[in-house]
Amino acid sequence: MANNPSLRKLRYFLAVAESGRVTQAAVDLNVSQSSVTTGVREIEEELGVKLFERQAQGMILTREGTRFLQRVRHVFQAVDEAFDSTRLHSPTLTGRLDLAMSYTVAGYFLPPLLAQFQRRYPGVDVRLHEASRPTIQAGLEGGRFDIAIMLISNLEPDTSLSAHLLIRSPRRLWVGSRHPLLKRRGVGLADVAQEPYIMLNVDEAEQTALRYWAPTGLSPSVLFSTSSVEAVRSLVANGSGVGILSDMVYRPWSLEGRRIEHIDLSDRIPTMDVGLTWDGSKPLTAPAQAFHDALIEAMAAG
Repeated sequence: MANNPSLRKLRYFLAVAESGRVTQAAVDLNVSQSSVTTGVREIEEELGVKLFERQAQGMILTREGTRFLQRVRHVFQAVDEAFDSTRLHSPTLTGRLDLAMSYTVAGYFLPPLLAQFQRRYPGVDVRLHEASRPTIQAGLEGGRFDIAIMLISNLEPDTSLSAHLLIRSPRRLWVGSRHPLLKRRGVGLADVAQEPYIMLNVDEAEQTALRYWAPTGLSPSVLFSTSSVEAVRSLVANGSGVGILSDMVYRPWSLEGRRIEHIDLSDRIPTMDVGLTWDGSKPLTAPAQAFHDALIEAMAAG
């Protein structure tokens, strides 16, 4: 291996560290598992330290791995800033952008993309609005908002709004690291129905869940309904219940440092689709068009 690990291999390490699994990292990066495994192993050989403890539950960062992760994140932040500072910026583009977003988008998707846009277009006055799906739709149609990022999978079928898909995030079952369901070969909603369930209720998550439960004739045994993803994470990690949430909000650790695993379900569970939304009956403002194009470019670049 070269003395300087390639960014590609560092990206493999970062994906494994964030997901806790080689299989998930390979899916997220659209590469083979062997490529991820080889890349991580070569970095460890170059550094002369173990970055992960390889356990049945997944890949657990060592102390050296945790320190290395912080440095790798700084590397990718610096790379992003270098590209942003070198790209042809448009300081002459001015105006106001009223950008609406849903709760999940605001917390788990938008911040780094917004920062890139603001560095590229410093003359644009961005106004942020967090709102529910109905409020966003009404705001776009009424001209209060110029453009929005939201869960387009929640849009009403008869909407006149235009939409562009940015990311499709699978939903999986979250369980604690010692949960008995981890030993099952196949897990479906019938198994989940036997467990205390932690229901997330923001961004119409509860309504969406009940729609995919309905065809089975089953329903979750809801122990607790909450608007906090972190509350779901902590309750699941501590063994109080299970939940079904999207990969976009998944993190392998709770705030208390307890492990969370996720399981693919045998029943068909719809993805959580995040996208841009705007009123297609009129042209976008110049700032909104710039934001539209910048986000599509950023997502295409991966």
